[in-house]
Amino acid sequence: MPELTTEQIRQNYQAVLERMKVAAAQAGRDSAEIRLLTVTKGHSAAAIRAAYAAGARDFGENYVQEALSKMDELSAMDARWHMIGHVQSRKARDVARNFAWMHTLDSLKLAQRCDRFAAESGRVLPVLLECNVSGEASKHGWPVWDESRWSAFVDELRPVLELEQLELRGLMTMPPYDPDPEAARPYFQRLRRLRDFLAGQYPQLNWRELSMGMSHDFETAVQEGATMIRVGTAIVGARD
Repeated sequence: MPELTTEQIRQNYQAVLERMKVAAAQAGRDSAEIRLLTVTKGHSAAAIRAAYAAGARDFGENYVQEALSKMDELSAMDARWHMIGHVQSRKARDVARNFAWMHTLDSLKLAQRCDRFAAESGRVLPVLLECNVSGEASKHGWPVWDESRWSAFVDELRPVLELEQLELRGLMTMPPYDPDPEAARPYFQRLRRLRDFLAGQYPQLNWRELSMGMSHDFETAVQEGATMIRVGTAIVGARD
């Protein structure tokens, strides 16, 4: 599938921004508090440059090696790179050293490795806890779909929250795919309730961010409190 032109990407990016503003207004929110991530996995450096020229500064990538190659080629851009895909423990070093954000922290083991490598690099890594709020077996993330177990989850998180080189900023989720954006609403609502519950348990920490919503359902996510939306196809087109 041929990539979109620079002008098509510019128009798409502006259209998504406008839709995001409308959705925020419907929920009585300020769209300025919502960050738009352009998801560029499977897309070329040229497509990323086009999105950058349109105003994008935050880019989401799913695969570490693919992302590192793009970071090297596009090093002149003042882009913020977000790891939004599942991270294997052996890739923790690369993530901790190279990404501005990690959205997919899903285990104590991965947290400890990222903490260690961030310390070696002399930096603090902003992270989001990836949460499986649907119970879908194919999804990664902390198993938190059963709200009756949230109190146990609080205890499970304690050693993660004590790691000094990781800066917790909130939660991330990916609901089961459904072409109807309304189908995702209950999962977005559950993530927001979980965030509010954890903020009550650990009020000293920063739980502001909710990373949720993609090309087909980001408006619903914004209405339910998303502070980061991850949009690829609606901006840079379908990937090969």
